[in-house]
Amino acid sequence: MAVIPELQVSFWMDKAVTWGQATSLSARLDTTKHLNSLRSFLQQLLEKLQSMSSTAEAMKNLPFVGQFLGRLCWNPYVTADGKFMTLLLAGGESSRLLLQCVWHLYSVNPQNAVERRANEWIQNLLYHLTSEEEGSVGHALEKHSGSLNQHYYSETLKKMVALLTEEVSMNRISSTPFTERCSCNRLRAVSVACVPLVTCPLVAPLTGALLKHQVSCGCSHLSEEFIEAVSTAWLSKKLVIEDLAVIALWCHSLSSLERAVLSLLESVLSDQGSVMQSLEKTVTDSLLPKASALHCHLSLLVNDVFRNVLMTMEENLAVRSLIQVFTACFLQIRTDQNPEERPPLKAFFPHVPQSLLTPLLTTPSEVPKQAWLQHLCWIRELVQEILCERNGEEEGKEKEEEEKSRRQRRAVFETWFLLVQCGHWVDAAAELLVSVGSEESEPLLFLLTFYHHPTNRGHQNTQQTMVAREAWSHLRILFLTHTPPPEKLSPVQELLSSMFSTNLVLHLLLNFAVFSQASASSVSEVIQKLLMEAGMRRKAAWILSSVQHRLNRADLLDARVHSRLKTLQDSLAPANAPGCT
Repeated sequence: MAVIPELQVSFWMDKAVTWGQATSLSARLDTTKHLNSLRSFLQQLLEKLQSMSSTAEAMKNLPFVGQFLGRLCWNPYVTADGKFMTLLLAGGESSRLLLQCVWHLYSVNPQNAVERRANEWIQNLLYHLTSEEEGSVGHALEKHSGSLNQHYYSETLKKMVALLTEEVSMNRISSTPFTERCSCNRLRAVSVACVPLVTCPLVAPLTGALLKHQVSCGCSHLSEEFIEAVSTAWLSKKLVIEDLAVIALWCHSLSSLERAVLSLLESVLSDQGSVMQSLEKTVTDSLLPKASALHCHLSLLVNDVFRNVLMTMEENLAVRSLIQVFTACFLQIRTDQNPEERPPLKAFFPHVPQSLLTPLLTTPSEVPKQAWLQHLCWIRELVQEILCERNGEEEGKEKEEEEKSRRQRRAVFETWFLLVQCGHWVDAAAELLVSVGSEESEPLLFLLTFYHHPTNRGHQNTQQTMVAREAWSHLRILFLTHTPPPEKLSPVQELLSSMFSTNLVLHLLLNFAVFSQASASSVSEVIQKLLMEAGMRRKAAWILSSVQHRLNRADLLDARVHSRLKTLQDSLAPANAPGCT
């Protein structure tokens, strides 16, 4: 690499000092006159900086560089937009080269005081370039040329963003053959500069380009501060970037993805009613189903968060509804993808017994309704096989290895988790229980019981199956009665009051309310008398929302059922609760 002639350095340094902030007419005219030759010198300087292995080396070999670049940045006729009449067309290229020289003085991991001071200087310099505060370049331009400060601010920022976005997108911020410094350093420097500006709409294109930029060296090319700032801004809806940029953010930072999942959970759990009516839109707008369909490793993390939440909130119907809707959205997006580009389903569900994937991930809308019972019997048999293996393992546990015991417990849990993800089949079973006979009800009640009570924590599965059958029998009689007498309501009320059977009985009750042939007035009377407590009414609203979501997706919501659902949802609204005026 050729040495920059000392006379040339002296010439340009003198020019930078003489120009200052271009406050005089002669300085402005001289700046304009020399912009083309300045561009050639900046190109030489950039190539020299690219050949340096560190900022410290650059400062040692080019001691003038910091002062020179700083003075040029203070000259608004070098950094301002090309619309100003005093700036030639060459000014755009000069600005780009000036910014590139500045980036090459940034150290990703500063090793000494020189590099730390250089980093601070660069951040202050970039802030000064885009700031509206008094003393900035914008104010200097306003004072001495009469140009509007706001115009300078926005146009300068647009120009910086456009230049850097082009370089990042076209991979022009890269190492040259003779440099020892990784191109990631340059990208990291740009990301650091963006931190205080991530919520500015003008900077969004550069933010997206940085997130989507691919590097081959395996280094982390974006600063942690940038990732944190973008993640926070996007979650707080202060940043709008394209979907693929958001997904790229999560690929860079799994902790940002986890924050997004927890934010979605929090919005659903804290909602007082509106999310129940637009849960699918809320889930889709989160971009999590899309990210999961595009990247298997993101899908695995999202489901891990759901698992952990579900284990601590097993009875929470809002969490179950969210997981079910998320899975439906994920599967729909995956279906719309090019079959040659998508991984096999087992890659997204690696812990699930593979025999269950096909029957459970097939939606009810893909199976003729007259074949639902047969399909559900198939699912019941597969689940029973897994549970029987677990029970056999328990009986001979002392003779079995602990590892096998752990695998069996995991298999049972993953079976239940998949059933929660594919809760549409549980809803289909509950719907069929309204019309089937006693013998046909057995596999359906089994699935409903396992869905609501997958463990033996405080109860026995056989006991719960008996409760489910008892509730089913009472509800069949109740919804055949035109005007239910109190003695017909009491057994159902008692079962609903049990801490171990509330959700199961409520699930059955609401399906009878929606799908039975009982009159609408009779159904409303039963629901009003049985569901008086506010917490119970909120649970009922979630179950009805789940029923409506399944029917809407399958295009099975006929006029009668739609009317019945609307009536029930209205009757469960807080304003219609008993005692409200």
